[in-house]
Amino acid sequence: MNVSTSEPLVIARGLTKRFADLTAVDHIDFAIQPGEVVGFLGPNGAGKTTTIRMVTCTSPLSEGSLLVFGLDVTSHPREVKAQIGVVPQDNNYDPDLSVTQNLITYGRYYRLDPKATTRRARELLEFVQLTDKADARVDELSGGMKRRLILARGLINQPRMLVLDEPTTGLDPQARRLIWQRIRELRHSGVTVIITTHYMDEAEQVCDRVLVVDAGRVIAQGPPAALVAQFAGSEVLEVIPENPEQPDLLATLASCGHVQRLGDKYEIFAGDCPNTLETIRTRVKLVSFGVRRASLEDVFIRLTGKELRD
Repeated sequence: MNVSTSEPLVIARGLTKRFADLTAVDHIDFAIQPGEVVGFLGPNGAGKTTTIRMVTCTSPLSEGSLLVFGLDVTSHPREVKAQIGVVPQDNNYDPDLSVTQNLITYGRYYRLDPKATTRRARELLEFVQLTDKADARVDELSGGMKRRLILARGLINQPRMLVLDEPTTGLDPQARRLIWQRIRELRHSGVTVIITTHYMDEAEQVCDRVLVVDAGRVIAQGPPAALVAQFAGSEVLEVIPENPEQPDLLATLASCGHVQRLGDKYEIFAGDCPNTLETIRTRVKLVSFGVRRASLEDVFIRLTGKELRD
């Protein structure tokens, strides 16, 4: 992990956002260090995107304080925006322009030198593997290519911090992995990265630290592996009982560890899955059973009682 010991790039204290009677972000605290890749995880409506919109100065705070690069986002939004690259959830490119023209035009918003922007555009197209599409119209690109173009556009101003809102939603595995690789390369070059996602494998692959968000609040945070170890252990026992109406079923399973039900399947979080299974089989007839590695999704379900992909 390439994390600096200098002052945090982002400091939020009591950060709150209200929309009429809805509190979308509810008095959250967090800090992001230089060189970190930090993921905001949670289901739709959890408050992830709203938090990012405040960090990127596109939505005002309702309450609390938020410093980015040591600047108050309320009084210095232009200075903050100039140092941030943003990859929005939607591909809001200009369909009437070519791939290269999209990048150059976006560079003008930052008042970048035209010649330098042209050079930068070529470098970025190589970085996202779109050099052979430089002169193509954007509408001719595949979904994965369009997403990579938006990533390149977010880097046109050589930002200190890159913010990606659901960067790989709807992409095939190959396109997702390419974007993950580019995020790792950005981290190694010293760029701080913030990601909102509901894909747990994405968070485990690229994030140094994650903040699990639900109902506008941060309910857990830490390195992915540490969160899994703390809330889910190393393995999860999955069983499907033959008789789900067995009177003492839930009590029997709960006596062996923390248990949660997903349809006809029960998941038991126990320290010794093989011995736990043997204990259960002496008391409950099972249709099937298995042991798998614990994951971040297990952490979220255990903490909130809901699945991540709402």
